[in-house]
Amino acid sequence: MPDCVNCQLCNRTLPSLTVHHLIPRQHTKRRKQDPGPTVDICAACHKQIHTLFDNRYLAQELNTLEKLRDHPQVTKFIAWVQKQNPQKRVRSFRRTG
Repeated sequence: MPDCVNCQLCNRTLPSLTVHHLIPRQHTKRRKQDPGPTVDICAACHKQIHTLFDNRYLAQELNTLEKLRDHPQVTKFIAWVQKQNPQKRVRSFRRTG
């Protein structure tokens, strides 16, 4: 795959990534604050993060790459998504436990 990059969350190699704001823009834009740090992650990880967590929780509790990676639900998703074909679209799912 030419010009591929690695997702900073699941470490899969993909042709493109999305930008995830560690502090959701909802919390910074209204206050005209700096949007803060971002990470480059794949669409599957990005969609799963926003499926599992609301913006308030992301801003308060999961505002670093390490905190995201260490959350049990995200860890479980990463283990699963790393086994998936990066060329195929994966579905996000909300499962507890």
